[in-house]
Amino acid sequence: MINKVPSDIEIAQCAKMKPITEIAEQCGILDDELEMYGKYKAKVSLDIFKRLKDKEDGKLVLVTAISPTPAGEGKSTTTIGLGQALNKIGKKALIALREPSLGPVFGVKGGAAGGGYSQVVPMEDINLHFTGDMHAITAANNLLSAAIDNHINHGNTLRIDSRQIIWKRVLDMNDRALRSVVVGMGGKANGFLREDGFTITVASEVMAILCLSNDLMDLKERLGKILIAYDLDGNPITAKDLKVNGAMAMLLKEAIKPNLVQTLENTPALIHGGPFANIAHGCNSIIATKLALKLGDILVTEAGFGADLGAEKFLDIKCRYGGLKPSAVVIVATIKALKMHGGVKKTELGTENLEALDKGFANLRKQVENMRKFGLPVLVAINRFVNDTEAEIELLTNKCKEEGVEVSLNECWAKGGEGGEEMARKVVAILEKGESNYKPIYEMEDTILNKLNTIVKEIYGGDGVIVEDNAMKQIKKLEELGLDKLPICMAKTQFSFTDDASKMGAPKDFKITIKDVRVSAGAGFIICQTSNIMIMPGLPKVPAAEKMDVDENGVITGLF
Repeated sequence: MINKVPSDIEIAQCAKMKPITEIAEQCGILDDELEMYGKYKAKVSLDIFKRLKDKEDGKLVLVTAISPTPAGEGKSTTTIGLGQALNKIGKKALIALREPSLGPVFGVKGGAAGGGYSQVVPMEDINLHFTGDMHAITAANNLLSAAIDNHINHGNTLRIDSRQIIWKRVLDMNDRALRSVVVGMGGKANGFLREDGFTITVASEVMAILCLSNDLMDLKERLGKILIAYDLDGNPITAKDLKVNGAMAMLLKEAIKPNLVQTLENTPALIHGGPFANIAHGCNSIIATKLALKLGDILVTEAGFGADLGAEKFLDIKCRYGGLKPSAVVIVATIKALKMHGGVKKTELGTENLEALDKGFANLRKQVENMRKFGLPVLVAINRFVNDTEAEIELLTNKCKEEGVEVSLNECWAKGGEGGEEMARKVVAILEKGESNYKPIYEMEDTILNKLNTIVKEIYGGDGVIVEDNAMKQIKKLEELGLDKLPICMAKTQFSFTDDASKMGAPKDFKITIKDVRVSAGAGFIICQTSNIMIMPGLPKVPAAEKMDVDENGVITGLF
């Protein structure tokens, strides 16, 4: 009789969690620096930085991946498993992750707290309302939206051009019907009629600002810089002009504090902020990252999607604003995903196919090359699955060695920290060599077009960009406003180096088409949109929500 493999949520519900006070003590957080949210989760007061300001930072290890496929790669699982493994071999390691968004939880993806025996817990809380950060960001964003329409209704002394309002409302749910809406309907009492729309909360600039701020006052100043509209003469109008950035910061005064939880093996984990990497910068907060570096000898953190998106933005945006210097990069790959990059259909991934694996390796090779361009040493972590054959493992291992890159099998999903001990030892060996020479891939003072071409040519392997007429006008407007000397945040499909999701592997001889350019002046980056990236996703035909339930005892099923 074959034993049924327990689901992620069943594993999580059997976890032996320690009280969060013990986890805090374990990593050096004092009682008066801890703000409890129940027994197993807490926020950490920002006052802790005053006490730890002179403590030397630990080493920063960034976990990223090949371009994602429907086969799955296991980046979060590997991040958590590596953190657990480092502690098992005697290192004081912490983990820093992003917060899940309710949209994907109820849409296609389900929960987003790792998997198998490498999870963060309590996973139900983390995947649902957690400590309310997403709701606070939603409220702050929509306060600004309400203030815009209210100002217009009461005389519009700023002369806001209602045709040029660029700020949108948000909701932390996949709801395609809200992408384009009309507000102010119902007559004079309800304000002025205008077109509007919703994006998902994680795409809000408020989310990006929270994740890139260094403290509460920095947050308030950045909120004030948000560009919301233009006046009738084409001059920019900001949140500070509406005098609401202080109130927005007030709504976020608790949300800016990082959240402390634990893994299944009681490794401390800071989970804070959650921007997507295909429409935003894809990293957890600078504050959580800096705190983890102060508390541990090694921090394991991750960037969203593949190394060409999340890792590039981590290294070109987050590290600049946070003054961070990564020591190593771990690139997660699976044999089945590489076979998909080599042309195999998802239904045929269980069959050995060395030719497809060899062809699909081009994607991994390019991602390794990309991270080396930032001056960082790399380890490839092969996330092992039961259908992987010895011949496939040998081929992939040898291909990595041919590229001169360190490689390790990891079985963190099935074995937790124990399954990542070899990987952990190899990471430690890389850190001890001290070969990191991190530097961004472009200079912020360069032109927008040059920065775009650098990303496309150096990171994507393309021939450059094609900028549509409207996008070129937007670039010239930013240059006139002096808002062009900022990092680039590419809004692009995560499934390909190109702007066509169907082109897998490592394509050559292509250009990226830029359709829309807008500035997140508060966050401090320029969003360049390529293909039709949905900043308000929709639910699939059969949403994950249909498989979820809760019984009379409050026990949740189907979350993952």
